[in-house]
Amino acid sequence: MQPAKRLESIPPYLFGEIARLKAQVIAEGRDIVDLGIGDPDQPTPRVIIDKLCEYANNPETHRYDESNAGVPEYLNAVARWHKRRFDVDLDPESEALLLIGSKEGLAHLAWAMIDPGDISLVPDPAYTVYKVNTLMAGGSVHIMPLLAENRFLPDLSIIPSDVAKKAKLMYLCYPNNPTGAVATPEFFGDVVAFAKEYDIAVCHDCAYSEIAFDGYKAPSFMQTPEAKDVGIEIHSLSKTFNMTGWRIGFAVGNSAIIKTLNRIKSNIDSKQFAAISLAGAYALDNVNIDSTIALIQKRRDILVDGLNSLGWKLEKPKATFYVWTPTPPGYNSVEFTKALLQKAGVLAIPGTGYGTYGEGYVRMSLTVSGDVNGERVAEAVRRIKDNMKISWG
Repeated sequence: MQPAKRLESIPPYLFGEIARLKAQVIAEGRDIVDLGIGDPDQPTPRVIIDKLCEYANNPETHRYDESNAGVPEYLNAVARWHKRRFDVDLDPESEALLLIGSKEGLAHLAWAMIDPGDISLVPDPAYTVYKVNTLMAGGSVHIMPLLAENRFLPDLSIIPSDVAKKAKLMYLCYPNNPTGAVATPEFFGDVVAFAKEYDIAVCHDCAYSEIAFDGYKAPSFMQTPEAKDVGIEIHSLSKTFNMTGWRIGFAVGNSAIIKTLNRIKSNIDSKQFAAISLAGAYALDNVNIDSTIALIQKRRDILVDGLNSLGWKLEKPKATFYVWTPTPPGYNSVEFTKALLQKAGVLAIPGTGYGTYGEGYVRMSLTVSGDVNGERVAEAVRRIKDNMKISWG
């Protein structure tokens, strides 16, 4: 039996070789400090779990969610959260949509918007979901390079006009995975103007908006004047509330795009278990994550200060779980990742796993399994110092 030809468009899975090497090191009995995982390592707050149990014990939640776009309690909580956090007014009945995690929404949006031959504007390096699902939907991808000299923001002025005229969808992500970069309100203003000029729908992946440090508050694309005219924003409770396995997020913004996304979703999924939706509503309205942010910030400081003491010249990222680290002279991304793992027992992700323009970098995550107070991150720095001969020339 032959699989669908669309699967042939999926790029090779670079991380497979890293996984093989990781398994080999573990089989040798060596301890690994895993800076590769991009998911929260802390448990979901107990109060959210308790609320789930409470709602799950109500038989009314055991049925299909027959609402249009998600249980009203959840969508109303989304609107309240957006108002408190960003001072953005949303109509929960037409401008908000429950997602089974942000990944699902990002993927289904490509299928909802892209026909064969259409173009998505996709950043590089980036979360692979944007590119892969555009390709599987039969579209093509125009890469927007994210370069250090542009603070890892795409330069909209270099997108050829003939490409822009054919493009139907633009993906963005700020605070950014994998680079940790942040966007300015001025940049979002430029995006709105560009999208209006070329009639492009914008999807802003804002999963990391609440993972921010030193008092920084990430802006919402929806705060930009006229952003609702052109786009939507997708959020995840996974990163904000350590709810990765719960699979719940939301999309907000342009009512026509929300309706289009919901149209394809209603033919594919039956929404989330209502008890999880209600627990998510409780989290949005009530749960404080300051202690989690403080721990991640401490890890960030240990890692960045430690690497800088070894010759790197890194700025501390203002947001996300990630430190986007240039490879030392003499290494490409994959070579340095392999050397870190084999020589130092430290796992990172090669930048090329996120696209061509990720070459020359590795992504180190601040979500470190087994770390209580930064000690495993400090151990990673010590291992790199003791086992890697790094010369910056």
